[in-house]
Amino acid sequence: MRTALLALLCLPACAQTVNDPARAKLVIDAALQALGGDAFLRMQDRVEEGRAYSFYREQLSGLSRAKIYTRYLTRPEPPPPDFFGQRERQAFGKKEDVFIVFNEEGGFEITYRGAKPLPPATLERYRDSLQHNIFYLLRMRLGEPGLTFEYRGSNIYENTPVDVVDILDSKNRVTTVYFQQSTKLPVRQSWENRDPATKRKFEEITVYSKYRDVGGGVQWPLVVRRERDGEKIFEMFADSVAINQGLTDALFTLPANVKILDKNPARKR
Repeated sequence: MRTALLALLCLPACAQTVNDPARAKLVIDAALQALGGDAFLRMQDRVEEGRAYSFYREQLSGLSRAKIYTRYLTRPEPPPPDFFGQRERQAFGKKEDVFIVFNEEGGFEITYRGAKPLPPATLERYRDSLQHNIFYLLRMRLGEPGLTFEYRGSNIYENTPVDVVDILDSKNRVTTVYFQQSTKLPVRQSWENRDPATKRKFEEITVYSKYRDVGGGVQWPLVVRRERDGEKIFEMFADSVAINQGLTDALFTLPANVKILDKNPARKR
């Protein structure tokens, strides 16, 4: 009798953990509306400026002023898997004279010496991380063939109730996202990565906090923290975030006369 009663009491909680696509879709739709709805989906570009910190074995290893420029490309409909629909420029220092560019052609580190192509492993890691990024998933990948959602249930994260959703794509990549129940906004994402040399699996985690309206009702986190294999590796505190600034291709492409320092970065992987 006692066993049967316990089983009945458990039913509502257990039901939440069932992979329920309909419940997951409700969470995703609510998050999209909380981020700004149509204004979020129409966001053309973004400029984030603030302080960036890097860490090695939980110890501060570098800090700098950082300014990150992002531009979204027009995606085909429906968007194909692995469509690279974002250009990004990461500038460092007050003068922004050292920066990294990611575009459809690859990635480059630019200094006063010239442009150095990023190693293939670095570019692959960036693009893989982008495919797992919850904001990129919602802005660029919704409607992609094979993209599905599974509800994993409710949980408590940092003393706050959250809904947990798995996002899966046609290549069997899984991104687990925590959405705060009160605000509907994403506060944590994680995915499993693998060391290309040792094949050892480890977890990539990104935590988002301090959301603000950055224009037109679009909500964006001012604080971003990344962890790898249980250790903090990066944190950014944005002083300002602005959207739809009319960014042009010139920010994300190499000048015609720039000197290419190494045309075969694979040799230095």
